[in-house]
Amino acid sequence: MQAEGILYIVPTPIGNLEDITLRAVRILKEVDLIAAEDTRHTKKLLNHLGIRTPLLSYYREKEAQRGAEIIDMLKSGKNIALVSDAGTPAISDPGSVLVGLAHDNGINVTPLPGASALTTALSAAGLDYTGFLFIGFLPSKKGQRSKILNSLIHSDYPVAIYESPRRISSLLNESLEIFGNRQAFLARELSKRFEELQRADLGTLLEKTLSCKNRGEFVLIICPGIKDEVKGETVEELILWYRDNSKLSLKDVSKRIASDIGTSRSQVYQMALKLWNKQ
Repeated sequence: MQAEGILYIVPTPIGNLEDITLRAVRILKEVDLIAAEDTRHTKKLLNHLGIRTPLLSYYREKEAQRGAEIIDMLKSGKNIALVSDAGTPAISDPGSVLVGLAHDNGINVTPLPGASALTTALSAAGLDYTGFLFIGFLPSKKGQRSKILNSLIHSDYPVAIYESPRRISSLLNESLEIFGNRQAFLARELSKRFEELQRADLGTLLEKTLSCKNRGEFVLIICPGIKDEVKGETVEELILWYRDNSKLSLKDVSKRIASDIGTSRSQVYQMALKLWNKQ
C-alpha cells in the first residue's frame, strides 16, 4: 500500500529574499508540488532560488475546492508544500482550510518556522507584556470594524492588526476615537528597502500617515490603556460605576460584574436594567 504524502507549511520571505531558511529551500526543491497563493508571485522566488518544482494555484476564493483536490494528491502519496505570497501560510493568508482538511484526513502536517510580519513587528516594538492579541486584517465595513475595536478596549494585552496602505489612516483615526490617544507601534515595509518603524501615540501616528504617501502593508500594535480602579462595594455601586466610567454596554457590564463576584449574570442584568438610565 502506497504511503500518504506530507503537507509542508513553508514560510517565505516578507520582503528580503535572503530571509528564507535552508530547510525551506530544500523542502521546496524536494516536494512533488507547491500549492501557492499566487503562482506568478511564487515563481519569482523560485526562479531566484533556482527551483523548478511544479506550481498549483491555491487562493482564498477557491480554498475549499482546491483543498479537496490537494488532499486527493496527498492521499496518492505526493508530498506538497503550501506557501503564501509572503510570510507564513494560514496567518491572515490562505491555508487554514487545507491544513484543517489534512488533519481531518489523517495526513501528516509538517510546519516549518520562518518569516512572519507579526513576530517581526512584535520583536521590534519593545513592549514588555506577557502576551498579545492578534486580529489580522479587520473587516472593510466601518460598522463591523468599529464593533471589533470596541470589544478590545479593555484588553490587558497589546492588540496587533494588519492593514493596507489605503486604509491605514482610517484605522488609526477610528482607533484614536475608540481607544483614546494610547501608545502604539507602527511598522511598514518590514525587511524591505524602505522599512520604517515608529513608536508613538495614535495621534502622532495618524498625523504621519496623513502627511505621507503610504506604501506597503502595515502592522499596527496598540498598547493596553491605563485602567481606572473600579469603585463600589455593592452590585448596585459597581453597575453605576461602570455606567459612568466605561464604554461597556449594559450586557457586557453585567457579564463582567457577574464574573468578578461569582454571581448569576441574569440577576446582575435585571438589576442593571433598573439602574442603567436613572440619573
